[in-house]
Amino acid sequence: MRLVRHPVLCNYYVTYRCNARCSFCDIWEKPSPYIQLADVAQNLRDLKRLGVSVVDFTGGEPLLHRQIHEFIGLAHDMGFITTLTTNCLLYPKYAEKLRGKVDMLHFSLDASEKEVHDKGRGVACYDFVLESIRVAKELGERPDILFTVFRDNLHDLEAVYRDIAQPNGLMLIINPAFEYNGIDAGGQLTPAELDYLSAFGKRRGVYLNEAFIALRKDGGNHVAAPVCKAASTTLVISPSNELVVPCYHLGEQKFPIQGQLYDLYHSPEVGRMVALEGRLPQCEGCTINCYMQPSFAVEVNKYFWQALPSTLKYNIEKGTWKRMLTR
Repeated sequence: MRLVRHPVLCNYYVTYRCNARCSFCDIWEKPSPYIQLADVAQNLRDLKRLGVSVVDFTGGEPLLHRQIHEFIGLAHDMGFITTLTTNCLLYPKYAEKLRGKVDMLHFSLDASEKEVHDKGRGVACYDFVLESIRVAKELGERPDILFTVFRDNLHDLEAVYRDIAQPNGLMLIINPAFEYNGIDAGGQLTPAELDYLSAFGKRRGVYLNEAFIALRKDGGNHVAAPVCKAASTTLVISPSNELVVPCYHLGEQKFPIQGQLYDLYHSPEVGRMVALEGRLPQCEGCTINCYMQPSFAVEVNKYFWQALPSTLKYNIEKGTWKRMLTR
């Protein structure tokens, strides 16, 4: 049973450029422009008309854009729930300008030891994460620690939780790694390792979408009966002001927006691509978290019920449910 039939999330890529070189990501390899304020303003108005409630300003590294605080401030003032994930290299510089504008602020940290984290990220950013935590707390912000889990760093989850997240009163978000475009750094998690994550996710101050675990055990999305609702739940906007359909990672087509996002989304051309969500050959076995998360929330099935407790837990611990009810 479909609960929501309009998009609820926008993944807004402010640039594909990045100041890190993560081994599990290829976005930083792409040449990229930067989004323009006038386009953002118009697109946000259309996103509101389309029923979108959450805007994730992403990249690349979103803080490379010198106007990022203006984009997030505009979205926040328009009543959107705003999210941003950063490697923290530039957060201390922008922290004051971002203060009070980001509802869900995520700091990426994949290891408890500096050398290990910096090697995986391809740049020395561990110390910047710790400094960003200090700065954010001084400003009254409550960032989350986003831990991307591979087989190679699974053993380090306990130390990050014990030594960094808990002492600072931060939520630890467990982000199981996923494969796309042939990138699979660290190998697929075994059933036993998935069970370990599932148990870990029940701890206080830890968020893990249990449906991510179930989906992996089920072999991911299946084109014959797709669970993925990427294109109908999530709008992807590129730095070139294009609508990418059905999703960024497996995007088949890009449509120039030209100030007409609302009409473009409802066009027959985009509609045909939306109808293919989860059904393209490359969608078989997909477990991409950023599209499965909203997919689980809009249709009542087993994944909906598995995702619900962890979603409620996060929103209650963070207090975001109050903001959602008033927007």
